[in-house]
Amino acid sequence: MNTNIGRNGEFVEAVHFLSDIIGIAVVNHDKKVGSTMDVIIKEHENLPEVTDIVVHRSFGYKSLMVPWERVVSVSAKKIVIDIESLEAYEKEPEPSHILLKDYILDKKVIDMEDHEVSVVYDVKLVIRNKRFYVTDVDFSKYALFKRLGLRSIMKFLFGGTPLLKKETLSWSYVQRLPEEIDRFKGNVKLNILKEKLPEINPVDLADMLEELSEEHRLTIFNELDTEQASDTLEEIEPRVQRELLSSIKKERAAELINDMTPAQAADILAVIPANDADELLTLIDKENARKIQYILDKHDECVLNFATSYFIKLPCRMHVSQVLLQYREIAKDKDVIMYMYITDDNDKLEGVVDLHEILKADMAATLGDIMTTNIISLRADNTLLEAAEIFSRYSFRAVPVTDDNDVILGVILYRDIMNLKHRFI
Repeated sequence: MNTNIGRNGEFVEAVHFLSDIIGIAVVNHDKKVGSTMDVIIKEHENLPEVTDIVVHRSFGYKSLMVPWERVVSVSAKKIVIDIESLEAYEKEPEPSHILLKDYILDKKVIDMEDHEVSVVYDVKLVIRNKRFYVTDVDFSKYALFKRLGLRSIMKFLFGGTPLLKKETLSWSYVQRLPEEIDRFKGNVKLNILKEKLPEINPVDLADMLEELSEEHRLTIFNELDTEQASDTLEEIEPRVQRELLSSIKKERAAELINDMTPAQAADILAVIPANDADELLTLIDKENARKIQYILDKHDECVLNFATSYFIKLPCRMHVSQVLLQYREIAKDKDVIMYMYITDDNDKLEGVVDLHEILKADMAATLGDIMTTNIISLRADNTLLEAAEIFSRYSFRAVPVTDDNDVILGVILYRDIMNLKHRFI
């Protein structure tokens, strides 16, 4: 990937990996002067910044330390610099300098309790506004195979995907390196347990946990609060779900299951032994357990058993300004937050308002002014197959379930139905 000067004199943003930069040609005034040996970084409050490029030269010439300001461009094949005299930049890195390749690459990644998580196979860097930042450490198998030169295997395993984000970790999770870097023992320590875990998206956290050993996975999983643990458990592959549920206390597992919608819980319980699933069902809310059991047994495939009662229900007279002001409280603990269901005093469904419409509407408007009255809904006795057809046809993210008098009984989520299509098709 090339990095060029834009019209405003700033670098066009570009992404590079350390392994791609090390060993490529360094060119000054159209003449190759050596190859990149390492880069020197300086840690700041947010992200480390590259200060110098260390250039290896052959035939007994001294190495160069070229300040980043003298770099003209970076590409996959070469780094172009602009200096008048090579001799002026002949120097060796000092003991206090942080050499990214020497001190970070191939080092162990350990968590706060000194458990080994993985190995740093690569480092991601980003050029932004004429400055070069370190943004992520990469411990993916993709990076390992690339380093070993096994590109054909990479293509077979990863389909030629140039960047895999699954197993990169933001540098913000890396503890600050010691000031006396020459005494650095070689482990990249992560600030990842209690301090940073709440900030990681459950999908990313699930990917990370799947790569860890069973012991280390359990250590991190036990640090999560109930909501994040439940959301993360939903995203983890079945094999790891089984391992985690068998390793934690039954009461804790029941707490996580109870925090899910019935369909999500059924998906989880379907991958563990029947005896364990039955035991967990005795420990959770009875109404949830009833719905989950229906799904597991397939005795009743009506959509109401998949419906959640945690949705937003509001009167038509409520103003847009009130909704925006109170939205955080209104949406708290709800499974469906993208739609507002407008009902009368008897819970009869009168209309639906999408959150995007709320954000675009006049502050003085009422929900009755902007709601959609042509409502697509399901009846309590509709089947899962009929629900899947509705989702496929209209691309809704959720659909209300009503009775014969249009009273709203619950709401079905797209993911709860479409992720279970294999159960009823």
